[in-house]
Amino acid sequence: MKFEDIITEINGFGRFQKMIIVFSFIGRFTLPCHFLLNNFISAVPSHHCDLDDGGTLENLTLAQKLRVSIPVEDDGSLSSCQMFAEPQFHLLHNWSNSSQLSTVSCRRGWVYDNSTFKSTITSQNGNSVTMLTLQCEGQHFKWMPESACWLIANRKLEDAQTYLQRCGTMNGMENETKSLSIKTLSTDVVTVKKDQTYTYLDLIRTLKMRILVLQTGIVWFCVATAFYGISFNIRGFGLNIYLTHFTYAAVEIPGKVVVFFLLDRIGRRSTMVGSLLLVGICFGINILVQEDQSVVRTAVASIGKAFCSSSYATIPLYISELYPTVVRQNGMGYNSFMCRLGVVVAPLILLLDELWRDLPQLILMSVAILGAAVSQTVRETRDRCLPETIEDVEQH
Repeated sequence: MKFEDIITEINGFGRFQKMIIVFSFIGRFTLPCHFLLNNFISAVPSHHCDLDDGGTLENLTLAQKLRVSIPVEDDGSLSSCQMFAEPQFHLLHNWSNSSQLSTVSCRRGWVYDNSTFKSTITSQNGNSVTMLTLQCEGQHFKWMPESACWLIANRKLEDAQTYLQRCGTMNGMENETKSLSIKTLSTDVVTVKKDQTYTYLDLIRTLKMRILVLQTGIVWFCVATAFYGISFNIRGFGLNIYLTHFTYAAVEIPGKVVVFFLLDRIGRRSTMVGSLLLVGICFGINILVQEDQSVVRTAVASIGKAFCSSSYATIPLYISELYPTVVRQNGMGYNSFMCRLGVVVAPLILLLDELWRDLPQLILMSVAILGAAVSQTVRETRDRCLPETIEDVEQH
């Protein structure tokens, strides 16, 4: 008897499964608040050197103080970290180039522009929101039941029986669960060696498992890098960052809803490949659009964010279905690491715009296309039984 047969007998999508979806939604709803909070609490507002000099400039207006004290960059903005060694009063009358004048680093700290950000990472507000979000996420996981399939595979038969009976009772299939004795679960369902312990090393012991690990790691890294490469770039298009962030969030709704219909119609692999290719196309379009067309660039990026959201919604389900039950948790842990690696790399890629404006877009486009190409090599899992052992993977 396969584990899928047991699930079918107790109604594979009843009240119990819907309850799990609700609990999962709570976790998925709160966690992104923590991921993207740094867009605001870690922002660096415009700033210049503090000009508190003890009264030397007290008869000047603020604009005049800045003129005689702070050098101007090539783009017309005030220098953030430099000031003139001495006040240059002649600049009040002579608007000549001041780049040749002697400058020093800020002597008394900085003055920040608080018109956009009232507080940043140094304030308690951001820290409080972060801690609250993490506490909500931690409490959420306490209510999530363990996987019955994993419990059976790891010889925790009493716990598996308890969960399956609870599931059958909630789904109105109480009579069907009476035959699920520990003996039945032990002799008719378990197909792995008794008392065998699986570790991360089992992910790379066989050839096909090594290939699978390489494929899924690359895909998850590419998805996370592209997704957060867009999400963190709320200031890169010159529009209001709050409006840009809201737009990015709003387009995720249709991006995720459409996945619900596509997964069972065109399959996991086609959904993943198609969404990542469209993300790459959006990055490519933004390379061609002129920098002064901020609205167009933001619109294209928002469309790319929607497609990227589709790939991000697809990948946890797709990847989890590829790994056998006995090492599924290990596999998901490894892929979670690759995902977080992509999150770390994304903001570093965005810093490369100092070398060339379109370099981050070019890199992110290449990453998305790479993810699509690798996804095409992974087997489809739609309407197929989940592998339970490593041998099941090797036989496919």
